[in-house]
Amino acid sequence: MGASKDLAGKVIMVTGGTGSFGKSFINELLANHEPAAVRVFSRDELKQHELASQLSDDRMRYLIGDVRDRERLERAMRGVDVVVHAAALKQVPICEYNPFEAVQTNVIGAENIVSAAIANQVPKTVALSSDKAVNPVNLYGATKLCAEKIVTQGNVYAGDMGVRFASVRYGNVVGSRGSVIPIFKRQALEGELTITDEAMTRFWITLEQAVAFVIASLERMQGGEVFVPRIPSMRITDIADALAPDATRRTVGIRPGEKLHEVLLTADESRHAAAFEDYLAIYPAFPFWREGTFPEGGELPPGYSYSSDANDEWLSADEIRAMSDGLPAPAS
Repeated sequence: MGASKDLAGKVIMVTGGTGSFGKSFINELLANHEPAAVRVFSRDELKQHELASQLSDDRMRYLIGDVRDRERLERAMRGVDVVVHAAALKQVPICEYNPFEAVQTNVIGAENIVSAAIANQVPKTVALSSDKAVNPVNLYGATKLCAEKIVTQGNVYAGDMGVRFASVRYGNVVGSRGSVIPIFKRQALEGELTITDEAMTRFWITLEQAVAFVIASLERMQGGEVFVPRIPSMRITDIADALAPDATRRTVGIRPGEKLHEVLLTADESRHAAAFEDYLAIYPAFPFWREGTFPEGGELPPGYSYSSDANDEWLSADEIRAMSDGLPAPAS
């Protein structure tokens, strides 16, 4: 991809910059988008040290801080042009067991991001959401739904300041921590796969695709949108067939807080959404902070929802194997 006009020569801050997405996004920025500086904002000094040892680039800045700390965020955002908010507590069982910790990071943290961006008049902020924010059945999903609403409403607080906020919402990232593909690869060596439910489906996106989608959304955003990529689905049984066709399978049942299928766009949201070639845009119901209209896309049929079990694009076994190449099996 060529250099983005929204990133070239700009100061960009990435919260959660030492995570899987953050590192991939930063590598893409440095390689192809000519930023003036990239600020990593995260809590873990060891991960920042490791990232700094991997990246020899004088445009990098490393700031220790927590999104729960508004004062630190306000200082970190001084002179920033773009914020990509990727910091979150995301492990579903951990969030269930530590609910208010998840609320403080994912909900109060989102409010702090909005407040700090307004205080520093940061032109553009994009926050990363999740398919689990749609009709949430677990606390993680509920916190990400709250975060989406807070980010959208940030445009109201900003008013006519030229400060805008949007979100991106996508599915499971192939090979991310806790992803089923590395787990199946390890279990294949042991000869038995654990299947939650043979009917289960999921949306899937690669890390590279997620990074490209966030950059494209930064270019498209006018404030208040939730951008949803058109991405393929996988059946859990197809992943098993592709990675370990000879292994035995044991059905263990759906875990607490887990869905059989995921949804990226609900029927209610489709009434104020538009379809484009490779993405959907959910527009705020009352965008009274702006003049004019959002870009016109294709109209969605009444009652349309975008769910992983009713998708029109499915990954083949060969595509699943190709996506899994190079992903290490986690230690047992």
